[in-house]
Amino acid sequence: MSLTVPTELQEQAARGDVSDEDFVACVRDSLPYAYAMIAGLAGELSAGDREFVDNTVEPPDEQARGQLLRALSSDAIRAALAQHFGVRLAFQNCHRVAVFRPGGEASATYREFVSVRSQLLNQTPELVNC
Repeated sequence: MSLTVPTELQEQAARGDVSDEDFVACVRDSLPYAYAMIAGLAGELSAGDREFVDNTVEPPDEQARGQLLRALSSDAIRAALAQHFGVRLAFQNCHRVAVFRPGGEASATYREFVSVRSQLLNQTPELVNC
């Protein structure tokens, strides 16, 4: 299961009235490694003038890797985190996550980051199972 959903939040979802804040809190509590990584990247981006900030450090263990993969493979989680942190997320593999400024997807840098070429160049034999 991707998220550990408190009973109260599950009941809210059944009624159809889950707030963005409640959902993000559930993600933060369920996937703390992924949440912290994206929070850190977003903070670094907002503190400077770079076009994007990315992570190139592999997760410390399989649990952390799984959290990152679950967070970024879910459209709902990914969109909620992007909105919460005010960034555009880009993802290449089990650890290469980038945050761009809103609207950054129109830039040549973003298009290059998400290109087939960059995806292939970012692969190494060590990452075959990630």
